[in-house]
Amino acid sequence: MEEEKQFLCGVVEGFYGRPWSMDQRRVLFQWMQLWGLNTYLYGPKDDLKHRLLWREVYSPEEEAQLRTLIAEAQSRGMRFVYALSPGQDIVFSSSCDLTLLKRKLKQVSDLGCQAFAILFDDIDHSMCQADSEVFASFAHAQVTITNEIYRFLGEPPVFLFCPTEYCGSLCSPSVSKSPYLQTVGEDLLPNITVIWTGSKVISRKLSLDCLAELESVLQRPPLIWDNLHANDYDTRRLFLGPFKGRDPQLKSHLRGLLLNPNCEFEANYIPLHTLGTWYRAEKDYVKDEESEYCPDRALTAALHDWMEELNQPLQAGRQSTRADHRASVSSSRSKTPDRSNCPSTFRATPAVAKLPVFPLNSSSPPSSPPMGKAEREGREGERKRSQQPSQQLPGSKSGAPVGGGRAQRAQGRSVCGGKGSLSEAQVRLLVGLHYLPHEHGPSAQKLLQDLTWLKTNCHLVGANSKKGQPEKVDEWRGRASRFLSLCEDIAQLHGSVVGGANRAVLYDLYPYVWDLRNTALVAKAFICWLDGRVLSDSSSLGSWRNCFHWCGKTTGADMLGVDSEPWVFKGGVSGDVQMLLPVGSSAELFTHPPPLFPTSRIYNIRPYHSKDKVELYRMVRQLHQRTQGGHESTMAHPDVIGDRCLGPCLALSPEYSFILEDELGICGCVLGILDVRSFAKRCQASWIPAMRDKYPPKGNSTHSNTQDLVRLMEEDQGEYPDSLIYHFPSQLRLDALPELVDVSVSRTLLTSLLTALKANGSQGVFCEVQPTDHQRLEFLTKLGFLEILRGEARSREGVVLGRLL
Repeated sequence: MEEEKQFLCGVVEGFYGRPWSMDQRRVLFQWMQLWGLNTYLYGPKDDLKHRLLWREVYSPEEEAQLRTLIAEAQSRGMRFVYALSPGQDIVFSSSCDLTLLKRKLKQVSDLGCQAFAILFDDIDHSMCQADSEVFASFAHAQVTITNEIYRFLGEPPVFLFCPTEYCGSLCSPSVSKSPYLQTVGEDLLPNITVIWTGSKVISRKLSLDCLAELESVLQRPPLIWDNLHANDYDTRRLFLGPFKGRDPQLKSHLRGLLLNPNCEFEANYIPLHTLGTWYRAEKDYVKDEESEYCPDRALTAALHDWMEELNQPLQAGRQSTRADHRASVSSSRSKTPDRSNCPSTFRATPAVAKLPVFPLNSSSPPSSPPMGKAEREGREGERKRSQQPSQQLPGSKSGAPVGGGRAQRAQGRSVCGGKGSLSEAQVRLLVGLHYLPHEHGPSAQKLLQDLTWLKTNCHLVGANSKKGQPEKVDEWRGRASRFLSLCEDIAQLHGSVVGGANRAVLYDLYPYVWDLRNTALVAKAFICWLDGRVLSDSSSLGSWRNCFHWCGKTTGADMLGVDSEPWVFKGGVSGDVQMLLPVGSSAELFTHPPPLFPTSRIYNIRPYHSKDKVELYRMVRQLHQRTQGGHESTMAHPDVIGDRCLGPCLALSPEYSFILEDELGICGCVLGILDVRSFAKRCQASWIPAMRDKYPPKGNSTHSNTQDLVRLMEEDQGEYPDSLIYHFPSQLRLDALPELVDVSVSRTLLTSLLTALKANGSQGVFCEVQPTDHQRLEFLTKLGFLEILRGEARSREGVVLGRLL
């Protein structure tokens, strides 16, 4: 009898997505034992034999694995609850379906399982014709089947029932007046426990009043299936924050509480550690400060223990994990479509996550993927280049040069290798950026607050802003400096995660850290660009007063009220930063699959400075020589390639040129033109005459190839049709776009340029590409560009791709 009254506290594996591996579940049981948790519920939505193929029994191989898992849990003093979800297609009045349901649960019972759950969540309320003729209501049908199964299994001490109305927002018309819940409360056998998620599917808080109302209807205390850390409804969100919003005193009004956590196993260390602290709080009813549960204090203790775990050399999927590890003992259901395309989780399949980011049998994948021959040659040339004076970015950390040679850059910043370790400050930053569904952590709040303020007050530093407010300008630049520093910390965090020893953590966290790194790169470049470049009131194209027309007025966190579910606005802090940018509504610019091979190389994107010209000219000259072969003209006139590819934009439109650099220096750039018509007129008036003077035809002294390039410069400024310019007044040029292993960095570089063009009033942009350049055509197409013109843009053949902003 005492066993029946034990408070059930632990973990439910009940998310949509790839189930955890057997090795991960064994580690989970170790964690749970060390932290005092006592219950594990098996119910992954994408295990076919749990939900879609619930009628099928397990194979002998699957039986053996399930038996081992049950025994492992029980050997550590935990209760293993097996859940089945037959609700999608069960015919309640069918004796055949009832027999199959009994057969399936009897098979699991024979494997040693002594606790069960029947789940009727996330299904249609309607009954088929046969059931309507037998049962008075949907609730009667479910209760009848559940009672029958409960008796068939010998009335086990733990038997759970999940209703279709499993939270307050799903009850019609309300919790206290729901005919469905009233039927459940009256007809379900009294020793069967009802599962509940709170007022919402993902509840910000659990209140005593709401639980009391529910208990009066159900005539029993519920068990909470807690989706606080569930992230299966948003591929860009992860929740590393502490267990919060549930007073430990609620335990006296509950049968238990099971946390349905992140899909990514390694992300659940802090959530489960703090859940254990919550469960132990006030267990002995000693009223002192130490016994009370404090989320912040619990988070600090969990972080301390996680630091050791993070720096352990664990392989992906934990195939080679230690038998035990140190932890401190003293101290969703989501509304997403069912995805039933995975095999049973008990089959002998390797443990894989969303992406195969590195080989599972490699404990130390390379921090930087091997470079191709061309890239190696280019970088060798870059390292040999002489050092040049560097200049400081506003807000960049001291000692981090942004210009100059690649060798100098290598001294300014260290490359994150594969043997690094995460610092406690970095782990706190990681948690703060991926906190809880209804609440950002301190670092994320600071990031969003500063970005919002800088965006709102960008008129202070506009291109044509009125002088006379030096204090306000200093305030803007000081706040920008702090914002850029935080963005740099995010980039360093990405490098440390990739370069860390724990590949299991990298495997699970990398897509989220990588996504935020890319978004922060765009935001950082945008804030750098605003200073002195954003058009102010005197411009006809753009105005800071229209700032909120090209930027979101509120962040996702502001949109989420107490009554909102977290999936109302997706993306987490990455999505919030995105929506504060001019092109934030263009999802295709921000959502990309992570690279197959993560690299710890640290990138920076910033506006062009005049001192970058020499390095950029050298870079495009080397690229031209590798792809087109060397020519005497480039030896006699080394600037001719740069003058053609980069010169006009750098001279006449430098404010729309963005630089990409890594630890070794500049490695790429993109160029933009805000108003093509105006730019073409200025080229004809100043740039073309300057080039004719620079490369004059003096007898035979000027090489014919140089003259060909000068002629091409003139053709480059040819006329485009009015119909094109009307919809796409701006242009981008990709002559120096880098070719990187992580293609997302190139996409992020281009997104930074589009952000600037949009901010200054552009409504559309186009780019001309050669029809044989399939790689670049594919690159632009994935960013939302569509083919507009073919062979009509200029005198030479070309494909024009455009996209609206």
